[in-house]
Amino acid sequence: IAATTNSNITSASTTTVNTTSNAEEQYIFNNTMETWQQMNQSTQRRQMLEESLSLSPLSSASHRLLSAPRKAAPKIPKSPFKVLDAPDLADDFYLNLLDWSSTNTVAVGLDSCVYLWNALTSQVSQLCDLGPDQTIASLCFNKAGTHLAVGTSVGVVKVWDIAAEQDVNTYRHHTSRVGSMNWTHNMLGCGSRDRRISLIDDRVSQETTPTFLEAHRQEVCGLKFSMDNMSLASGGNDNKLLVWDIRTNSIAHRFAQHRAAVKAIAWSPHQRGLLASGGGTADQTIRFWNTLTGRDVQVVQAESQVCNIAWSKSANQLVSTHGYSHNEVIVWKYPSMQELAVLTGHTQRVLYLAMSPDGESIVTGAGDETIRFWHVFSKGIAGHKSRSKLSGMSQIR
Repeated sequence: IAATTNSNITSASTTTVNTTSNAEEQYIFNNTMETWQQMNQSTQRRQMLEESLSLSPLSSASHRLLSAPRKAAPKIPKSPFKVLDAPDLADDFYLNLLDWSSTNTVAVGLDSCVYLWNALTSQVSQLCDLGPDQTIASLCFNKAGTHLAVGTSVGVVKVWDIAAEQDVNTYRHHTSRVGSMNWTHNMLGCGSRDRRISLIDDRVSQETTPTFLEAHRQEVCGLKFSMDNMSLASGGNDNKLLVWDIRTNSIAHRFAQHRAAVKAIAWSPHQRGLLASGGGTADQTIRFWNTLTGRDVQVVQAESQVCNIAWSKSANQLVSTHGYSHNEVIVWKYPSMQELAVLTGHTQRVLYLAMSPDGESIVTGAGDETIRFWHVFSKGIAGHKSRSKLSGMSQIR
C-alpha cells in the first residue's frame, strides 16, 4: 500500500510540474507575440509620422526601392560574334557602303557589285553588277526593307526591288558621285559630290525633277532625316553641319564648329531635336546640338577620326566608329559620355556602320576588307530574356 501511495504521489507531482511548465511556455510565447506586435505597430506609426512630416513626395517604400543596390549593367562582349570577308570594300571616308534592313538583310557594296546577306539563313546573293564603268558609292534601304537605293560613282541613283531583284527606278539628277543617302517613308534624300542634295518622292514619275537643297560648298558626305521627318541634317566636306526645315526647304540652323568633314550624323530617338555629329581627322570631336534652340550642347574629344555615330533604340547610349588613328568602335553612355566599351579588331579605318532591326547588334566595315558583327546594346528591360533574331548567329563560324 505504501509503495502504491508513493507511486501515485510521484505521478501527481510530475503532472503538476508538466502543467506548470506548459503554462509558463504559453505565457512567454503570448508575451513575446504581444511585444512583437507592439513593436511592429510602433514602427508603422513612426513611418507614418515620418512620411507625414517629410517634404519628399515619395513614400518610405519608394525610398527603400531607390536606395537598393542596382543590378550591374550587362557586359558588352569585346569580340565580334561573326566576321565576314569583304573583298574590294573601298577604304574611302566619303562613301557609305553598308546598311541593314528592317527585314534583317545586310547590303554591302563591293566595287561595282551589291551583295545581300540574310542574317537569318546566312545566305549570300548578288543583287546587281553595275559593270566596269561605275562603282557603288552608297547604299540605303527604305523603312520597310523592301527597296534598296544604290548611289553610284557617276551620279546615278538606282532603286532596286529586293524581292523581285530588279531595278525599278533610275534617277540621273546629279553630275558626280552620290556618297550619302537616307530615306523617310516616301522620300529619298541624296547627297552628292556636286555639292547638292536632291529630295526624290518615290511616288511620282522618275522623270519628275526633284527638290534640290544647295548650300554646301564641297561634297555632301552625311545625311540623316529626323525622327519626325520634319528636319534633315547634312554634313559636308566644307566642315559644315546644316539642319534643313523640310516643310520650307530652307536652312533652320548652320553649325560651323567642326574643323574637318562631317560624315557622322545621328538623331537621338530619346530626346526630340537632339542631334549628334562627328568630325574627321583634323577635328576628332563628337558634338551634340539642340536643334530646337540652335545651341551647342556638348563636345567630347574622341581622339581619332569620327566616321559614324548611331544611337541605341532602348537606352540613352550611342556607338561611334573611328579611323585615324585608333581604328576602333566605342560605346558611350549619354550624357556623361562615359566609355562603356572599346571594341578593337579592325586593322584599318572603321568607315561603315549599320544597326540591326532589333537595335541590339551592329555591323561594321573597314578598309581591311572585313565586316564584323558586334552585340553592343541590350533591350534595357531587367530580367527580360533577349529574343533577338540574331541569337542563333553566335553558333556560326
